[in-house]
Amino acid sequence: MKNLLVYLFAICLSTSAIAQGELVNSGPMLGYSGFREVLLWLQTTEPAEVKVGYWKDGEKERFTETFSTLKKDDLIAKVFPDQVDYGTTYNYKVYINDKPVISKFKLEFQTQPLWQYRTNPPDFRVALGSCSFIHEVQDDNPQPYGGGYEIFNSITQKNPDLMLWMGDNMYLRTPDFLTENGIRHRYRHTRRNTEMQELLATTHNYATWDDHDYGPNDGNRSYVLKETTEKVFNDYWGNLNTNAAGNGGVAQQFVWNDVEFFMLDNRTHRAPNNSLATNKDYLGKEQIDWLIDALTSSKASFKIVISGGQIISDAAVYENYVTFPEERQRLLDRLEAERIEGVVFMSGDRHHTEISRLERQGAYPLIDITCSPLTAGTHAARDEGNTLQVSGKTFYDHNFGTLDVSGPWGNRELLLTIYDAQGDSVFDYSISQQELNYPE
Repeated sequence: MKNLLVYLFAICLSTSAIAQGELVNSGPMLGYSGFREVLLWLQTTEPAEVKVGYWKDGEKERFTETFSTLKKDDLIAKVFPDQVDYGTTYNYKVYINDKPVISKFKLEFQTQPLWQYRTNPPDFRVALGSCSFIHEVQDDNPQPYGGGYEIFNSITQKNPDLMLWMGDNMYLRTPDFLTENGIRHRYRHTRRNTEMQELLATTHNYATWDDHDYGPNDGNRSYVLKETTEKVFNDYWGNLNTNAAGNGGVAQQFVWNDVEFFMLDNRTHRAPNNSLATNKDYLGKEQIDWLIDALTSSKASFKIVISGGQIISDAAVYENYVTFPEERQRLLDRLEAERIEGVVFMSGDRHHTEISRLERQGAYPLIDITCSPLTAGTHAARDEGNTLQVSGKTFYDHNFGTLDVSGPWGNRELLLTIYDAQGDSVFDYSISQQELNYPE
């Protein structure tokens, strides 16, 4: 009789867990990581009470405040584990209506370590990618576009500490970008992709956008719903900050150990590509002023500047920054005038991966790592006329990258590795901290 009661109790628990799992539309997702808190995101399928329990090994579980998801807020919960120690990994568990949701994989988050003035900065790994298209047949164009969702599992298997989503993180379709309801539909659909869930739940995620998750194809500042799409973007991501320049948009800055990341917004203030005006805005004056000030103030070993579109390539095709030549040159001139060291550019958009390297007289080279696409369509190898392309460092199929940051303070190194969708290495490229200094 006792065994039967135990069995029946276990069945009840299992049934309850399944029921709670049905209340999850997508997530959990890890957002930013700080010293004193982290952000966790979840979306439910109906109004519910959400909280997170978390603990480090050997300690008792503690809980976040309970968050009520509401239909008017897209049933999104953002909770903040804030009783945490520096540099610690925590196990966590999601509760909906005070009942646990059973996960198929181990759930962990981490806080930032306080290494400053104490030790060398810790080594860590960053994953990066762009252009993530998830099919929905009735809304897709007639020609199939993209696939290969196993790439998200491949990224997870590399055990990154954080993931950089570098734009076109989902693709608004024709029925989507005319209304807020349409925009939210596309985010909901993309975010519940099955293969994406473990990556979202176990890696801290930071994002900027490009045209396809901003609005229409090749979208610019004329998009009438740009404030709406900015709000939806902020609802669905857990960035530490946005609107860094103070004039709208999703530009942001954050630090991970000794590396500082500057994620730019190349859409909100952008003039139309076919405008005949000279000195057209791409990032806009306010964003460039903020970026230069922030880079000048930074003491980071590497200063990673991320844009949805290519910065350094000199191929004046599609939407590369060089098609806005006056503003691009103004940015490059200001970097040199301020003698800002340690800058590396990263970009997405192009549906192929390449490295561009601009040699400069009396200054260190400017490097742009373009990594694309994750699951969106690919194209055959082609010569677009980028004279700054690094030979042998191109790839034209689905791919992602990792950046491994290692070495002692003052002599750090970035090791980029590009992987195909199955997680097999395609090529690597290293950049030393010393290589990005001005000559004495």
